[in-house]
Amino acid sequence: MSVPDHDAPEDIVWQGKFVTAKKRGRWEYVSRARGIRAAVILPLIDGDVILVEQYRVPLGRNCLELPAGLIGDIEGEEDEHDLAAAGRELEEETGYRASKLEDMGNFFSSPGMVSESFTLVRASGLEQIGPGGGTEGENITVHRVPICDLRQFIAAKREQGCGIDVRMLLLLGTQIIAGE
Repeated sequence: MSVPDHDAPEDIVWQGKFVTAKKRGRWEYVSRARGIRAAVILPLIDGDVILVEQYRVPLGRNCLELPAGLIGDIEGEEDEHDLAAAGRELEEETGYRASKLEDMGNFFSSPGMVSESFTLVRASGLEQIGPGGGTEGENITVHRVPICDLRQFIAAKREQGCGIDVRMLLLLGTQIIAGE
């Protein structure tokens, strides 16, 4: 079976420090510049999940998310390991340190528009070592939410006008499938 535009040349339309806009045949899409990838962390502690909320310019509002960050985006550390980046980002954003980080696989966020992939990392054995909040200018709010209350928490955040990251489906999946 032939895939349209599969063999068309890839053209860079625009490139910034972190994002590249590309065109291949009829397709227009975005990728991370310099092969940078992301780590998304699933931090679990005593039946709770640690979430972050921060303002996202593309949405024009706050967004409720799993903690996440770029891998290898720091100059001189381009070869950073996925789990090391996940541990660093977890501490920066949430103030929690994990005794165990597990690579749950590589996933694609929105493959019809973005070629970016992320490594999902499950974090357990959490210990709070600081307030979190991210690096200067990130203004991250940390939420510790009982998993059994997550659906209501997300609904309340949505009602407040907060965007909800698609990865929240990971946490709601079994309830959605069960029709709850």
